[in-house]
Amino acid sequence: MILAILQARHSSSRLPGKVLKPILGKPMLLHQIERLSNSQMIDKLVVATSNKISDDAIEKMCTDNNIEIFRGDLENVLDRFYKCAKLYNPDYVVRLTGDCPLSDWQIIDNMIQYCLDEGLDYMKTSPKFPDGLDAEIMTMSALLEVKKKAVLPSEIEHVTQYINKNLSRFKNKDFDCDRDLSHFRWTVDESEDFILVEKIYQALYKDNPLFLTSDILGLLDERPDLTKINDNFIRNDGLIKTLEKDKRFLKNV
Repeated sequence: MILAILQARHSSSRLPGKVLKPILGKPMLLHQIERLSNSQMIDKLVVATSNKISDDAIEKMCTDNNIEIFRGDLENVLDRFYKCAKLYNPDYVVRLTGDCPLSDWQIIDNMIQYCLDEGLDYMKTSPKFPDGLDAEIMTMSALLEVKKKAVLPSEIEHVTQYINKNLSRFKNKDFDCDRDLSHFRWTVDESEDFILVEKIYQALYKDNPLFLTSDILGLLDERPDLTKINDNFIRNDGLIKTLEKDKRFLKNV
């Protein structure tokens, strides 16, 4: 069984409530779920949010749209993710985040197939993909090892950080992109990110609600001005800040 867990919370520090911000009259998170639902490889998709009152609205959106929901610890994301996965006992878990409304199901399906064919423990999208097409796939046994051994703040908050710091322990591979698209930023962390994504939806959604990466690249070739909207932000800024917490944690150990 292939389980996809989509992490989402309302209390984003940089753009609060972003996952429920409407794009063309529909919450951003719901757009992402509808894109992912076209996957031919994912057997079940669950939204994993926190048990805080601030995330009641996410639960309501999910129940109103017949989407499975799990609620757990806000700060200990690894614990929330693991407990959600354990309920379903899958063979593989796909990790996705609710700030990626341009997720491409075809890329994810190709990753899953590669993992199955090669018997990998872990796979992630290459940094050559745009920020915002991120996906990770791991075996349930790899996730169990992470749950047992992760201790640093970065490992608790970012779920697979322990794997990425101990890759020799896992049979792993990056899923490569045939061209370097790392200069594109399609994630939503800042208001400028949301403006860009909204403009992409406005341009493409009406003609093809399941538009793919190739369609976005075609639009940006025609409208290179769009990429200037959010080209001044650092990739993985959240992880960089959490790694600073690791340093303070280790000082106090």
